[in-house]
Amino acid sequence: MWQNLGLTLLVIVATLLCVLLFMVFGWYVVWQLFLSKFKFLRELVGDAGTPQAETQPSEPKAERSAQTRTRNRTSRQRVSFPDGAS
Repeated sequence: MWQNLGLTLLVIVATLLCVLLFMVFGWYVVWQLFLSKFKFLRELVGDAGTPQAETQPSEPKAERSAQTRTRNRTSRQRVSFPDGAS
């Protein structure tokens, strides 16, 4: 009787441990391949590391905003039509 109960508990604990290890391993793989690319999720988890995309040097914010403003101005220029085309 005690052997059956002990064996049943051992199987239940081993099964739960296997499921837990499988879930942790799956989470790790998904994190490494996909989820770590999202800044919001990294902030939630508290990950201090940065993905490869952010480690590359980028332009300063002032230069980017100046380029954006220049692009916006050039795209808003009026097109002048010949006298009879409008």
